[in-house]
Amino acid sequence: MTTPPRARRLPQLSALTSWLLLLPSLVVFALFIVWPLGKSVSLSLHGSDLFGRPDAFVGLQHYRDMLGSADFRHTLLVTLAFVLLTVIPGVLGALAIVLLLEQHIKGIRIFRTAFALPFAFSVASASVIFATIYNPAIGLANGMLGKFGIDRIGWLTDPSWALLSVSITTVWMSIGYNVLVLSAGIGAIPTEINEAATLDGAGGWRAAWHITIPMLGPQLFFLVVISTIHALQGFGQIKILTPEGGPEQSTKTLVYSIYHSAFANNASDFGFASAQAIVLLIILLACTAIQFGVLERRVHYK
Repeated sequence: MTTPPRARRLPQLSALTSWLLLLPSLVVFALFIVWPLGKSVSLSLHGSDLFGRPDAFVGLQHYRDMLGSADFRHTLLVTLAFVLLTVIPGVLGALAIVLLLEQHIKGIRIFRTAFALPFAFSVASASVIFATIYNPAIGLANGMLGKFGIDRIGWLTDPSWALLSVSITTVWMSIGYNVLVLSAGIGAIPTEINEAATLDGAGGWRAAWHITIPMLGPQLFFLVVISTIHALQGFGQIKILTPEGGPEQSTKTLVYSIYHSAFANNASDFGFASAQAIVLLIILLACTAIQFGVLERRVHYK
């Protein structure tokens, strides 16, 4: 029995319709992802003239200069420290806040709103607020220390404190979003599980440790991955709080180094900056792959 021509054309029409529906997304993906990535790879293999235009082909010279530079190794260490100082406190702090917010305390709804407020602040506005807090003369931070007889600290001018100060600002900016994600995760936990735990005598922090936290595994894993990516890409608060990479380059992360090579002080070394951007992309992909390979195995989705 032969298939009617119209029936044979249906799969073809369906495939054509699917591609036509996907076309706008593919165009946007090509324009904003594929083309910039290809351009960055091309720039990283070329030198740059005074106006930043690619000139001579230099191959992997930018990568060799970068990997052999002590300044670049210092930048990588600062970036690693910044990631650790923001991701771990940001996720664990949000978890502690959410667990506290789940306790039956009078007026707890006010605190829920207060902890979600940082999510509404832009990077620029939050950085300006913390620049005022860290002000060595009139800032709240040194004012509080003075009440306890502690000497003033150069929060943004002392190399020992600058990175920590920027990290505290970053954690404050991310804590609201993290709290919202974990609160949604707790809201999705079936009430029957908590009721059964209560009947078995597992209440309070014991129930939180053995029930709530394991069932928040997907949300915690998501926040670790997203927070790591955001930390590696952090720039605005570093630029506003500690211009020029901070005292003694103590806050010069990889993204700030890219900016410094390409744009700061009329710089136009787009080739070297693009090589650093490719290295940053590789680090992002490696961190994400490791997190999915190691952490996701411990996540229970049911």
